[in-house]
Amino acid sequence: MILDRTPLNLNEVQDLLKDIDAGERKEEMEMYMKKFLKTKPAQAKKIREELEVLDMIKVKREHIVKIIDLLPQDATDLNKIFIDVSLTEDETNKILEIIKSSK
Repeated sequence: MILDRTPLNLNEVQDLLKDIDAGERKEEMEMYMKKFLKTKPAQAKKIREELEVLDMIKVKREHIVKIIDLLPQDATDLNKIFIDVSLTEDETNKILEIIKSSK
């Protein structure tokens, strides 16, 4: 049953996995996490907080989650996340700077 439709980054999903009983599905999800998880929880939290502080109208929770999960390195990669809106050069640079500073 779906209780809430809040986008989660992979670090948040990994925290939720700790509460799930062991089984084949949990094992599959943990393997997926090991393969695709690029950030540590503290790094993901820092990126999220800094992006939220920017208070950009165009940047929604879904975008922040994708930025944390994918860690785009340049404007081309970042624009693949923002397919529904176009960012200005200044907005793009601010987001990329946050990602670079979090490493």
